[in-house]
Amino acid sequence: MAPPVRIGAVIGLLRELERSARAEHTLTVGGARELAAVLRRELARGAAPDAIREGDSPEGAALLVYVLGRDPDAADEEALRRARRARTPIVAVAAGPVGDGVSIPHVLATDVVRVPAGEGFPLSEIARVIAWRLGEKGALLAARVPLLREAVCASLTSSFARRNGIVAAAGFAPRADLPLLVLNEVRLVLRIAQAHGEEMTQERLPELAGTLGAGFALRALARALREVVSAPAWVLKGAVAYGGTRALGEAAVQRFEAGAAMRRRAGVSRAWRRSRAGAA
Repeated sequence: MAPPVRIGAVIGLLRELERSARAEHTLTVGGARELAAVLRRELARGAAPDAIREGDSPEGAALLVYVLGRDPDAADEEALRRARRARTPIVAVAAGPVGDGVSIPHVLATDVVRVPAGEGFPLSEIARVIAWRLGEKGALLAARVPLLREAVCASLTSSFARRNGIVAAAGFAPRADLPLLVLNEVRLVLRIAQAHGEEMTQERLPELAGTLGAGFALRALARALREVVSAPAWVLKGAVAYGGTRALGEAAVQRFEAGAAMRRRAGVSRAWRRSRAGAA
């Protein structure tokens, strides 16, 4: 039986993602000076040295996190306008006295994280909004800012699962949708690998064989369900594609997390041996 996608398409996808990883991927955190400094420290835990930048300049940043400690004034509006003109995504963090009904210029309401007075920054919520705002590009930033990794992987998994569910439900010609479904699954696995700092090379092809095989398995499951479940075919196909893609994404997260943990333990072990050798 022919594979669900051509190997050339997978190699092309690997090369595309490899090229995208060559650019700098940084997060700029600006706005209220003292509050922004606190948030930068929180986000920078375990991050690459140059992954978090200070200031309001949007140039070269994957995303601008703008912190407000009061209602926005003319200076805030100008800084946010510059980011919008530069087409840099913005996530605003409105802390303390900023009123709930206050509109933040040039920022969508869905991209605002509000922090009640006296409470610390909700890092998981900030990471979730950043991940949603960046989409696939979030994988490249998550590789350098580990605090974003969980949210980015969850966002990617949900997004690709919904995408495949829609593609499968809308497909009318038999097997016509399978290559797109499988390529989406491969892309999801590779993006999750990127989020964990893995390199995009052809050495990844053997481990992608499992993802390609899953395309066959999910298709077979959908056909089997049509024989025993009295539901429209498009409902079954959409549900199987959604659930299968989500399961693949969650399994990929667990696999790459385990690999990262093993590398950390190996690094600690090597450092301990070197320290013992130096002491001797």
